[in-house]
Amino acid sequence: MSAWTSDELTRIGRAEELRITSVRPDGTLRRPVPIWVARDGDDLYVRAVNGRSASWFRGVQEHHEGHIQAGGIDSDVTAEDAGHELGDRLDTAYRAKYGRYPESVVGSVVTPAARSTTLKLTPLRRD
Repeated sequence: MSAWTSDELTRIGRAEELRITSVRPDGTLRRPVPIWVARDGDDLYVRAVNGRSASWFRGVQEHHEGHIQAGGIDSDVTAEDAGHELGDRLDTAYRAKYGRYPESVVGSVVTPAARSTTLKLTPLRRD
């Protein structure tokens, strides 16, 4: 069973962009950064087109947490490395969703550097 609700998956999956905010060492949030999001089944994934040097990626990677906004959903999330086995499927998902953009743009999210930053986002439910 997915940690995301069906409504959340649909709304975030259809959103053009996702705004992700990483956490500073003192626990405060940085400025949100717009990025693309891909859905694979009941899971959501993001990549850093600028590779591991992207500031939002470093912040999320360091704390394994962040905050997202997309499709009217506003959620704290955990972020974990997705692993390499999803690479081709996620490339296909990104190309299907964003294929109306020029290849020079879409191609930036399917490069080896971007693929190496693939993170699975899971909602952080605080009771």
